[in-house]
Amino acid sequence: MTTPNGVLTGAPSVVRPERRGTVWPTLRAIYIIWYRDILRFWRDRMRLLGSLAQPLLFLVVFGTGLSSALQGAGGGFGGGAGGGVSLSYTQFIFPGIIGMSILFSAIFGAMSIVWDREFGFLKEVLVAPIDRSAVAIGKALGGATQAMVQGVILLVLAPVVGVKLTVTSVVLVILLSFLLAFSLSSLGVLIASRMKSMQGFQVVMNFLMMPIFFLSGSLFPLQGLPDWMTFLTRVDPASYGMDPLRRVMLDGAGLPAAALDTMSLTIGGTVLPIWLEALILLAFGVVMLALAVRNFRVRD
Repeated sequence: MTTPNGVLTGAPSVVRPERRGTVWPTLRAIYIIWYRDILRFWRDRMRLLGSLAQPLLFLVVFGTGLSSALQGAGGGFGGGAGGGVSLSYTQFIFPGIIGMSILFSAIFGAMSIVWDREFGFLKEVLVAPIDRSAVAIGKALGGATQAMVQGVILLVLAPVVGVKLTVTSVVLVILLSFLLAFSLSSLGVLIASRMKSMQGFQVVMNFLMMPIFFLSGSLFPLQGLPDWMTFLTRVDPASYGMDPLRRVMLDGAGLPAAALDTMSLTIGGTVLPIWLEALILLAFGVVMLALAVRNFRVRD
């Protein structure tokens, strides 16, 4: 560009519109969505009590009945593996019952996505100037927190069923419970991101939850099973949460390590370390959440 006198000047500056970052608004949206779910959960006391009824029913009726039958038949868990210490069936399934509470609460927690879609709240969030990943992440963390709390509440029954816990084991149980809850909540969010009706979501969840629960090893050891059932238990993500929960909680029951190994999840005859099971759970949850984020981003 030149002046009337022929003097060359610099190129005209281009005024670009200011680009506002979306990182902080997205993080704030994740917190708000998480807090909203926690607040709704805390205010709905009947929902909390109702979610604890089924695990207690399994523990008291199912656990007591089968425990009596096994004792009458001279059976037990852990006996004969050195030391002669055995568990009652109620003690054996107690970690599985906690896992069951986490499983049902985490997956059904994603139902709020379908509910919000039907009532228009989700549409308002999706058109907000935030990354749509905030919806999936906030819902997954909210569902995981609710499920973890419901599972941890059941720890108060540990002395009643004869399971001894230490401070270390309680901390580990809380961490493992959150990992299990996060992976299953992410699965629920992924499925809910494709559902358009509450009825459709409930049908799919009821179809998935019972196989996931029964094949997770909550009610029976994961060793000595038929080959086809062994395969199904190893591809069940909940197995990698139920097994470390049981091993941590029953570590103080006086069972020798060999006895715990006979009830633990193995692959190729090798007992998986707890840290590896936790890593598998985390990886599964991250993958499910990433797919859920993708579904929300490509949604109209």
